[in-house]
Amino acid sequence: KTGDEQLPSNTMSTIITNIFPGRYIQGPNAFKTLPEEIKRFGPRCIALLCPFSTKVILPTIKQPLHAALDLFDATEFNNECTDEEIDRLVQLANTHKPNVLLGMGGGKALDTIKCVADKMGLPCIMCPTMASTDAPCSALSIVYTADGAVKRIQYHRKNPDVVIVDSVTVSKAPVRMIVAGMGDALATWFEAESCKIKNAPNSTNSGRPGSLTAYALARLCYDTLLEWGVQAKCAVEAQTVTPALEKIIEANTLLSGLGFESAGLAAAHAIHNGLTQLPQTHHNVHGEKVAIGLQASLFLTGKGQEIVDEVYTFCEAIGLPTQLNDIGLREVTDDELMIVAKRSLEPGDSMINEPYPIDAEAIVRAMRMADHYGKARKHGLLSKQVSTQLHTRKFVQLHCH
Repeated sequence: KTGDEQLPSNTMSTIITNIFPGRYIQGPNAFKTLPEEIKRFGPRCIALLCPFSTKVILPTIKQPLHAALDLFDATEFNNECTDEEIDRLVQLANTHKPNVLLGMGGGKALDTIKCVADKMGLPCIMCPTMASTDAPCSALSIVYTADGAVKRIQYHRKNPDVVIVDSVTVSKAPVRMIVAGMGDALATWFEAESCKIKNAPNSTNSGRPGSLTAYALARLCYDTLLEWGVQAKCAVEAQTVTPALEKIIEANTLLSGLGFESAGLAAAHAIHNGLTQLPQTHHNVHGEKVAIGLQASLFLTGKGQEIVDEVYTFCEAIGLPTQLNDIGLREVTDDELMIVAKRSLEPGDSMINEPYPIDAEAIVRAMRMADHYGKARKHGLLSKQVSTQLHTRKFVQLHCH
């Protein structure tokens, strides 16, 4: 050993796999395209709608859908992607014999209808009502227990056939949701980079690594967030559609979806999965916990000062959690963090995609360090130069109310 060896990187002699949704449609009032998109598959559709969609969106689309289709039957989501909810919808589909399934709402509703479509061998259309996760584009679902803990990752045979994102609807969603989506998307590049260094399998369930395309999209996702994220948050606070918001919707939904799936996941999402084991975190949404996982991963993998401050400054600028206290873990014990760490290291989870061996004790230390760093920045305990300046980018702390 000379000490000069490099970890393997992807070459053209390696078989790679990329997967994508069939169609991606985004823009103001994009839900108006629903009748024509549904009819491409046939005249019968069953839809799973979140409560917001049932109350606010369904009345605006019901008439044209009923006019265009032989069957449009909507049922309301029971708030959690569980095996029981999946089975309920399979029974409904067996009764009504649809040509296509549609999901409208947040990531858990969309994950649920993907599971049903995969079981039934039916096409599916995803209609997210907020840009809070990258779930709409992916060929996998996170299935939970009834009390909100991650039960398993369910891989599907294919990606959704159509994804439709109405930016007017997204602009009227709670600000917290667009911010959480940026938290989820923020991890995309860092996890892709780890997978690239290790030549680790991506998230396509193929056992194969990602491609130049996937890694480039993951990096574009990160750069887009840093450039446009603050403006996009302000746009949602103002409930208006702007070019910045359109860019962040695409980053949160499409770029992050393609990036995480075809490039791969690593420590940030593994730690997220561990955090779901602590009931105190169940009131926080996916992207908020991913952001905490990402911050811990920065110290776990030894990222330099520039990168650490770049990430923390962005999180502070848009209002993502930067301390364990922010996700309900007040006075959290090392024993509780060890539960998180051990869950993140379970076989089949993505921690294994980090380039170097990692143990539970290292994860606990990294979470403690990330928490302390967030507190130190908040309370001004770091030097001004370290805590507020970046070598490559400067952020303006905007508060639009």
